[in-house]
Amino acid sequence: MNFDRPHRRLNLLTGQWVLVSPHRAKRPWLGQVEKVPPENLPQYDPTCYLCPGNKRSVGVVNPPYTGTFVFDNDFAALLTPEENGDDQRTTGLFVAEEENGICRVICFSPRHDLSIPEMTQEEVEAVVRTWSDQTLDLGQKDFIQYVQVFENKGAMMGASNPHPHSQIWATGHIPNEPATELERQAVYLAEHGSCLLCDYLEAERRSGERIIAVNDDFTAVVPFWAIWPFEVLVLANHHIASMPDLSPRQVSGLADILRQVTTRYDNLFEISFPYSMGFHQAPFDGKPHPEQHFHAHYYPPLLRSATVRKFMVGFEMLGMPQRDLTPETAAQRLRELPSTHYRLR
Repeated sequence: MNFDRPHRRLNLLTGQWVLVSPHRAKRPWLGQVEKVPPENLPQYDPTCYLCPGNKRSVGVVNPPYTGTFVFDNDFAALLTPEENGDDQRTTGLFVAEEENGICRVICFSPRHDLSIPEMTQEEVEAVVRTWSDQTLDLGQKDFIQYVQVFENKGAMMGASNPHPHSQIWATGHIPNEPATELERQAVYLAEHGSCLLCDYLEAERRSGERIIAVNDDFTAVVPFWAIWPFEVLVLANHHIASMPDLSPRQVSGLADILRQVTTRYDNLFEISFPYSMGFHQAPFDGKPHPEQHFHAHYYPPLLRSATVRKFMVGFEMLGMPQRDLTPETAAQRLRELPSTHYRLR
């Protein structure tokens, strides 16, 4: 098949198609141009509600933390059953039901000016261990079925504070995206007797076209079905279901691959690269999930430069997602970037 001509690709994890139009990559850009975010943040910001020792907007004072710091979100999108009231469900054509949960914030570092690619290997390992510990803690609560770990980096992705942090939303039901992926993985396992992402990773290894970084325990690829221009899928090399299943060596491997991916992101346009990232793992619904393969998605918005972003509008909202830059070209550009952060060169 000629991938230089318009074609569509199937996302094996969702069953959705993406339209690829490589010939449009040469079109001139007259659309919105973003402002380049400031680069010179202070190590400590007295006005930041996440820095150590500072007072948050609700009046709580942060401890003088020196590593990671976790607290319940002051403006949580979810409430516990005690806060939310009795479980109720509507019927008929207007269906709604209570959704309980817990939302937490995880600060990566006391340093206001750091992000994952500029942190040390040991510091990022501490973040991974904190994610794992929080996943296990929240997943053991009897009203929680799913734990979603995610990071929004940069104002372009809706981050309200540049201090390095992520969030965890633990929900009483399995959210749409992981539920769809679970279903697709379960169908594949039933039909083929093997793991979908194990088989996909082996196919990507044989191809090599879309791999951008690899170590003994994790592989980062631009997925064949990528929607966002420089989207990345991080896959565990060995079949595990969730973050608490990580061995100490795999914790180190995950920290290393996250640093490799985000360093290449920052080096692409020599800015602190914005993205939304999150892990998909097994639910805490009391059922076995042999189909689930632990992985992470990176969805960055930038397209041509630090100031030109991709928008999901028009045909993409009403028809299907569409991209101009092929995943193979995006992977090559990321793969060929230096592994040393541009600020250290």
